[in-house]
Amino acid sequence: MSPSAPRPSNATLVLLASLYCAQGLPSGLIAHSLPVLLRQHGVDLALIGLLKLLALPWLLKVLWAPWIDRLASPRLGHHRGWILPLQSGVIFCVAALALLAPQTLFGSGLWLLLGLLLLINLLASTQDIATDGLTVRLLPERWRGLGNSLQVGGYKVGMIVSGSGLLLVIDPLGWNLAVGLLAGLILLMSVPIWLFPERRVLPFQPAQAETALGPRLLLNHYRGLLAQPGMLLWLAVVLTFKLGDSLGSPMIKPMLVDQGWSTGELGQLTLISSLAGIGGALLGGLLYARIGVLRALILFGSLQAIGIAALALLVGQGANTGLVYAVTLFEQVADGMSTVALFAAMMRMCRPEHEGADFTLQASAQLLLSGFVGASSGVLAKALGYEGLFVGAGVLGMLVLGVVLMHARRTQG
Repeated sequence: MSPSAPRPSNATLVLLASLYCAQGLPSGLIAHSLPVLLRQHGVDLALIGLLKLLALPWLLKVLWAPWIDRLASPRLGHHRGWILPLQSGVIFCVAALALLAPQTLFGSGLWLLLGLLLLINLLASTQDIATDGLTVRLLPERWRGLGNSLQVGGYKVGMIVSGSGLLLVIDPLGWNLAVGLLAGLILLMSVPIWLFPERRVLPFQPAQAETALGPRLLLNHYRGLLAQPGMLLWLAVVLTFKLGDSLGSPMIKPMLVDQGWSTGELGQLTLISSLAGIGGALLGGLLYARIGVLRALILFGSLQAIGIAALALLVGQGANTGLVYAVTLFEQVADGMSTVALFAAMMRMCRPEHEGADFTLQASAQLLLSGFVGASSGVLAKALGYEGLFVGAGVLGMLVLGVVLMHARRTQG
């Protein structure tokens, strides 16, 4: 858009940050807190690794994203009409977890726990479609980089609170009160979208060329995206770029639990390393603007692979707190940088007026292999040992950068 477009209002920035933070709150519970708690209750590593499969709705949301773009609530507005009920559903599910005893959830009720977590992911992933669409419509093109920072930063803040924060308070407060407070925080994050006058600010105007709401809408919506030059090879980049990270990162905390780290120690580590990840995201955004998309993907992807491989240095070194912090902080900074580079590059591939669904397709593709590879991390850790897993994940992270170079040569040639 116009380079003179004014900066979005503070209310708009708070609104977007709160929505992405609301997504990060349940995600931190699933990704950071539960692997520690499950391992402490004696749950098998292979089953902990399978938690990654609960993220399947984040992959499959591409199948219903076009309908989120086309259907609107006359009373609540387009995006509010989706976000408010979906976020309310997440609050209900987290509150249900807070009402159940942890001995039940991690024992005989383990399948109930997994079912509620799957439902949370289904609701949150659908909310993400509407949130991405709202972000694109609210922000002029000049300020969409800021929107990407809010997405990464807000999401990571939510994960800090429900990951390290929950681990730090769960011993003194207990499972029920700690998880109940988490539900209350998600409710608090719903206040800005509840107050947002969407029908006045963003009246719903569906694209005239896509008025049909039948199954053909899905085909029509994405056929144009896939027909763009180089898009299929770009999707190969999106599929593979985070594979090394997805393979190695789920086993960091189970490894430290096996080396005697307590819940409080892991909570503190998660808090500090997550803050480092936010710093890495900010640094990555600044460097991305200076070095360009290709150099950013190669440099940040290389650092990401090195960070995962370096985790092998921690095997048997759990008592060396300084080494653990040095390696995990480096890994998190590299992860933040590489994530911003990938998301920014994905935004560049979106078509005008189709940004929300086009970004959803790429995000779902990014989770396709990552989810299944991450689900195998526990099995591979048992077969190869933690050291073999981390080194192998780092090597994989370096090898997939070849796909980035192939795409660059194809598009530049």
